[in-house]
Amino acid sequence: MRRYRSTKIVATLGPASTSAKTIRALFEAGADVFRFNFSHGDHADHQARHDIVRALERETGRPIAIMADLQGPKLRVGTFPDGPIELVAGQRFRLELAKGPGTRDRVTLPHPEIFAAIGVGTELLLDDGKIRLRVVKLSKRVAETEVIAGGPLSDRKGVNVPNAVLPLSALTDKDRTDLAFALDMGADWIALSFVQRPEDVAEARKLIAGRAAVLVKLEKPAAIDKLEEIVEIADAVMVARGDLGVELPPEQVPPIQKRIVRLCRALGKPVIVATQMLDSMVASPAPTRAEASDVATAVYDSADAVMLSAETAAGKYPVESVTMMDRIIQRVEADDFYLAAALAEHAVPEKTVSDAITLAAREVAETIGARCIVTYTTSGSTTIRASRERPAVPILCITSSLVTARRLAMAWGVHAIHIAHEERFSAVVQHATALAKRDEFAVSGDKVVITAGVPMGTPGSTNVLRIERIP
Repeated sequence: MRRYRSTKIVATLGPASTSAKTIRALFEAGADVFRFNFSHGDHADHQARHDIVRALERETGRPIAIMADLQGPKLRVGTFPDGPIELVAGQRFRLELAKGPGTRDRVTLPHPEIFAAIGVGTELLLDDGKIRLRVVKLSKRVAETEVIAGGPLSDRKGVNVPNAVLPLSALTDKDRTDLAFALDMGADWIALSFVQRPEDVAEARKLIAGRAAVLVKLEKPAAIDKLEEIVEIADAVMVARGDLGVELPPEQVPPIQKRIVRLCRALGKPVIVATQMLDSMVASPAPTRAEASDVATAVYDSADAVMLSAETAAGKYPVESVTMMDRIIQRVEADDFYLAAALAEHAVPEKTVSDAITLAAREVAETIGARCIVTYTTSGSTTIRASRERPAVPILCITSSLVTARRLAMAWGVHAIHIAHEERFSAVVQHATALAKRDEFAVSGDKVVITAGVPMGTPGSTNVLRIERIP
C-alpha cells in the first residue's frame, strides 16, 4: 500500500462513507487519515467506523490515523415557530438573552458570552456571514441591531463575532463528553475547534494527558493574532478556511494560509489545508479547474496534507473525490517547479544532535543518490524532523510504537511501519534494508540512509547516521 506521493490526504467519514466497502475503497484510493466529525453522528456511529478502520489496518498492515474533530463552542440563534423570516437592510432587529419565540423583529441569542464581549458598533455575522448586523444599542440582556446585509434567517443559524475574543472555553460540555469517548475509542489525533488563545490548547492538553496528539484548527481571527504561541504548543495545525473566511474578508484568507503553512514548516509541525477543496464533487464527478488549482496551491506551498470534508462524508462521489485529489497531488509533485521549490527552502535547524543528523541525512541522501531515508524512532520526533527537511526521497519510518506509526500517517513524505522493539542497531539495519526492499522503496544494490539513536529506544536520542546498500 505504498503511496507514490508525499502530501497526505485526510478524508472525512459520514453518511456517504459508513460501510466497510466504501471505507476500504477510500483507503485504496489514497486516504491516509480518516476524520470523524463529532458535529454530526452519535458515538455508536463513530465506534462502528472506528472498528472498520482498525480492521482494515490489521488486514493491510499499514498504520492508519484517526482524527476526532470536536465541535467546539458553536454559537447559534434560537428558533422561529412560524418559519423563516426575511431581514431587510436598514431594519432594526433585536437579539435577546431571554427565551421566547423568534419573530420578524427579534430572536433569542442564548449566549451571555457574546453580550459580555460586544459593544455599540460591533458587527455580528449570521448564517456563515450571509447576514450582517451592527449593534446600535446594548444592555446586559438585549442587543438592538441594524441590518447591514439582509436575507432569510431560519432556526439555529450560527453566529460569528469578528474581532472579538469571547470569554468561553474551546471545550463545551459536549466536547468534554466527546473527548472522553474519542480517547477511550483510541483516536490518534484530537482536533480542537474555534481555538482563540494558547490557553485553550493548554486546557485540552491537560485533559488529553498524552493519550492522543493535539491538532489545532485555526478558524478565528483571534487565533491568528496569537499564531506563533498557538502553533508552538500544538502537535499539528489545520487551516480551516471555512469559518476563517466568514470572519475575515475573503482576500485576507490566502496570505494567512501561506503564513500558517510557512510557520508550521519552520517549526516542524504538520499542517493540513482544509475546507471546500473539491466542493463541487459533492454533487459532480469532476471538480472545477479552480478547485484543482486550489489543491495544487496547497501542495506547491508544501502543506503536509489536504482534506476532504463533505466530498467524502456526504457527497455522491466520495471515492472519486479521493482519487482526484491523489491525481492532482501526484501531478504537482512531479513538476520540476515543485521539486525545485521544495529543495530550495529548508528550515533552519536547531543546534541539536538530532537536527544535525536529520539535516545530514537529507544532504547525504541527495549526494549519493540514496533511494530513501530510514528513521528508527520511538516518539516520532526524529521522523517529524526528517519530514520538515522535505527530502527529495521518501522517508521510511520504522517504529516499535503503533501509536507513533499511526500519528505519522499525517506527516509529509512518511511511510510508517510498525515492528517489534529492537535493542541492537544491527537488527534495525537488517529491518531497514528488508522493509525498504519489501515495500518497493529500493532494490538490490541501491543505497539507503539510516538514522537511529544509540542506546536504542531512548526518545529524542538520534545520534547515528549510516549508509547501507540493499543486499
